[in-house]
Amino acid sequence: MPEPDKQKLSFRQRLALAFIPPLAALLIRLLGFTLRYVDLAEPGVTPGYEIPGPTVFAFWHRSLLACAHRFRKLDIAILVSYSFDGELIARTVERLGFRAIRGSSSQGGAAGLRGMQLAYLEGHRCAFTADGPRGPAFHAKPGVAHLANSVGGLPRLGPDAVQPTGTWVGCFYALPDHAWQLHSWDRFLIPKPFSRVVLTWPKHVPAGQVSRTTVQANLDRAVQMARQFKYRAR
Repeated sequence: MPEPDKQKLSFRQRLALAFIPPLAALLIRLLGFTLRYVDLAEPGVTPGYEIPGPTVFAFWHRSLLACAHRFRKLDIAILVSYSFDGELIARTVERLGFRAIRGSSSQGGAAGLRGMQLAYLEGHRCAFTADGPRGPAFHAKPGVAHLANSVGGLPRLGPDAVQPTGTWVGCFYALPDHAWQLHSWDRFLIPKPFSRVVLTWPKHVPAGQVSRTTVQANLDRAVQMARQFKYRAR
């Protein structure tokens, strides 16, 4: 992750970079210890954190906090924007055991895709917020499909590269049964302490069938599964 140019940072920004990431990581850990996670998977589907890399998964931006504690310490590669807010997020998630790849669909998209390709080839799990970093909410962008269709047939960083055949994509959703919902573009969810968080895992999108449309459909299915579970649990 490139270091920000300290000459261009204000005193307030330098203070924020020094204090916010460690504090945010601590608060996420404390909140996470109170949460109870429940996996709901369609037949034959294994939750993503039990599948070794390299893999590609997609989820909605609003579920970031609900997922942070459950997926910590797995060295999962996630795409984080080049913005100052992105720098805060990158430093926070790295303290939680994630790998921050810099770039986004709006800035540094090509660099971000190359970074995620490299992370995949190194054997990492790769996760995308499909509607990030600025939305519109619940509308999948093409980055997930671009990555999946560019890596599947490549060897691990070897010299004898072959034409990519693509890899499968997993989609999931995390929904707390009690949460604060922010008035942000993504309707970001902050789980309330001691909430139950359901993680839904629909069937994977098979290699060769990954597109923006199929990723969208599977993410919609993941949301539907979570809402049905929450309704039945009332």
